[in-house]
Parts: sequence; structure tokens; C-alpha cells
Amino acid sequence: MGDTGRRRAPVSPDRRIAPMPRLALYALIVCLLAVAAAVVSFAQGSWLGIVWVLIAGLSSNMCWYYVKRGKAERDTSVTN
Repeated sequence: MGDTGRRRAPVSPDRRIAPMPRLALYALIVCLLAVAAAVVSFAQGSWLGIVWVLIAGLSSNMCWYYVKRGKAERDTSVTN
């Protein structure tokens, strides 16, 4: 529809998307590597892939935990 002549309000720093917490990123990398190891292990006919699947599940839960904890810390620091 066109320019209304209004200025856009600058985005406040507390509304920006913060980067993923470092521990969550490490847990995500471990999860992806464990899934790849499980696929290779099962493709070779080894039952050791079950251990890799369990490690992938554990690390994915850790990733979600650290992401949610980081969001909760940001929300509480913004309101205080």
C-alpha cells in the first residue's frame, strides 16, 4: 500500500533473538553425531547402534533443556 510517512520504531535490544546457549549447541552436535553413528552401526549389522540411539535420545533431551533454560533466564532478566 505505500509509505505512510511514519518512521519505524527501532527494535529494542530485549526483543532481538538471542543466540542458542553454548551447551545446547554442543548437545545438538552430539545428538547429530550419535544418530549418524547409529545409522552406520545398523547398516553394518551391528547391534551397538542401540547404544548410539540411547545417546542420541539423551543428548536431544539435554539440548531441549538448555534451550528452554536459556529462554527462561532471558525472560526473567527482561522483566526484572
